[in-house]
Amino acid sequence: MRSVNGTFEALGTTIFAVMSQLANEQGAINLGQGAPDDEGPEDLRRKAADAVIKGPNQYPPMMGVPELLKAVAAHDNRFYDLGVDAGSEVMVTAGATEALAASLMALLEPGDEAIVIEPAYDSYKPVIEAMGAKAVCVQLKAPEWKLDEEALARAFSDKTKLLVFNSPMNPTGRVFTKNELEAIAALVRKHDAYVICDEVYEHLIYQGHAHVPLMTLPGMRERCVKIGSAGKTFSLTGWKIGYITACEKLMGVIAKAHQFITFTIPPAFQYAVAWGLEQDDSYYKALAADLEKKRDLLTAGLREAGFDVIPAEGTYFVTTDIRALGYKGTDFEFCRELTTETKVAAIPISAFYAPESENVPETLIRFCFCKQPAALEEAAKRLKRVGQKVA
Repeated sequence: MRSVNGTFEALGTTIFAVMSQLANEQGAINLGQGAPDDEGPEDLRRKAADAVIKGPNQYPPMMGVPELLKAVAAHDNRFYDLGVDAGSEVMVTAGATEALAASLMALLEPGDEAIVIEPAYDSYKPVIEAMGAKAVCVQLKAPEWKLDEEALARAFSDKTKLLVFNSPMNPTGRVFTKNELEAIAALVRKHDAYVICDEVYEHLIYQGHAHVPLMTLPGMRERCVKIGSAGKTFSLTGWKIGYITACEKLMGVIAKAHQFITFTIPPAFQYAVAWGLEQDDSYYKALAADLEKKRDLLTAGLREAGFDVIPAEGTYFVTTDIRALGYKGTDFEFCRELTTETKVAAIPISAFYAPESENVPETLIRFCFCKQPAALEEAAKRLKRVGQKVA
């Protein structure tokens, strides 16, 4: 038999699918997968249902329905003053994952290098390598997860085409500071590179922190591809509605990749999301406030159980260090035992590093808190038994 694509052939099943399946088999509370356990805002769902009945239900425009293109542009202009043109600088995708794939496909060529900051969402590296490019990884160090500017500078070369940048960051919950953003922008400008900005958690920011898109910094408007997610902003992950903002030159190429991946996105969901993005500031503030309460609820439970918790500044996730529990195994072993014995599922942070990466931490666990308070309270009760058992 002839060979197939080696990058994808070598991949295993994603850790999220593995742990979710195990959680289902064990009847565990799934704090591993980053998905809310409710159905999202009812008024938004009714908008989508009405749109299905009313129509149209045939192929919408490839770039997205005009209503959503205008809504995304208005959103970016409202929150970040980016001066986005809906007609040439916005595109709708099948979730942020497709947005990432289309952007990487459009910008990378064989022999290019793309910098990835670890720990990193697991879709970045395979797509980079499938394009014939090389992923160059730069690690953040726990527990502060601060950017090592010297290490980042060393990662750039004359082959560097782009940087993949995720803030607020999955899995660390980190929101990068203005100083860090300025350091990144300076290196990108110096090396004439692009940045794919994964900003799906842009509205999941907690008190004391603020999201500043890299695109807003001097000289970065034409270099950045900004990716957002209705799934995260409206707790509707199953709708798979993502959107890209980029200058016309970059968007033109990314759109050509998109046309051969999904081409179009279900119109009813697009109309509903367009309406959702127009909500006033109270919606966005309430979303962050609700998640912050859930973060604090789970954090308190984890600390009471003996976990060493690293503060989460944004996203759905809080990271813990299991060394405080005296556990002697790896993070993956701990997560399996936690799921099968305590009936609470979590994700090992080591899964967010490339197989060839060195100095990968093996004592860090990611818990997801975008769940109902009752589920978080029950998980906290079960987690107390972990500390008692290890002690």
